[in-house]
Amino acid sequence: MSEVVEAKPREISPALDFLAGTVAGMAAMAVGYPFDTVKVRFQNPQIATRYRSTLHAFYTIVREERIRGLYRGIAAPLAGAPPLNGLVFSSYRFFMRAQLDNEKDTPTLAQINLAGAASGVLSSLITTPAELVKIHQQSLVRTAGSNIPLRDRDVILHIWRHHGLRGFYRGITATALRDVGYGAYFAAYEGTLRYWPRPHNADPAGEASTLASHSLAALLTAGGMAGVAGWVVTFPFDVVKTRIQSTAAAAPNNPYRNTWSTIVSSYRAEGLGVFFRGLAPTLVRAIPVNMVTFTTFELVVHMFS
Repeated sequence: MSEVVEAKPREISPALDFLAGTVAGMAAMAVGYPFDTVKVRFQNPQIATRYRSTLHAFYTIVREERIRGLYRGIAAPLAGAPPLNGLVFSSYRFFMRAQLDNEKDTPTLAQINLAGAASGVLSSLITTPAELVKIHQQSLVRTAGSNIPLRDRDVILHIWRHHGLRGFYRGITATALRDVGYGAYFAAYEGTLRYWPRPHNADPAGEASTLASHSLAALLTAGGMAGVAGWVVTFPFDVVKTRIQSTAAAAPNNPYRNTWSTIVSSYRAEGLGVFFRGLAPTLVRAIPVNMVTFTTFELVVHMFS
């Protein structure tokens, strides 16, 4: 059995955390956005029946809308997601340090989980409007002769004119509940690295960079585990969030008015399985995306350490 190495917290400035998280977010967006488009199409009940499987969804979107269709709506998250990722990483370390009596103490996995959950709730203030615009874009299926506006600007102006500032925060409760999953996300990453065998010459107390004390295989595995853990724990709330944000609150007889009505209505109409619809493409996406995310983050930290 391998020895569990309790690595001391690295002394990284908040600015470096933010920079590394932002660069990692850009890399992750390039890799994962097409999978996210497929996930949203599956979760939207109005168009989900068009696709038989993940591969069929990719094929259909590319055939009907070309590669551009997989990246539709990327402008809004590309403007917000990378710095948001920086905020998540920097606020995660802030909330973790706030729980420690001494900055050099080793946090428990429970403390890491709590810090990650807190950073997720904080990030939902930015995530909610960005994903609302993205989901409106991704849910649009262009047909012959369609004059539906597909630009981010059109969607933003439409929401502002009809619903005001409040309209951009439709679905914030479900988004915050989903983003609590950052607790499991960071705990899985740190836990995997703690149990991963290290080189005999590594000094966990003296390393400022995880890249210097772990192999590339360890970072990739830990990143993949983080992605899976973060989604499996809270995926049902992502389904709920998508359904709320893809419909208008004022629509007559809308069963997706709020978080609770969406849960009840979805369960009654489609059973328990509906809350895991789109999970397959999400997990397929989560593994490579979070491998890239954490490896890029650690690479940037290593370069500036």
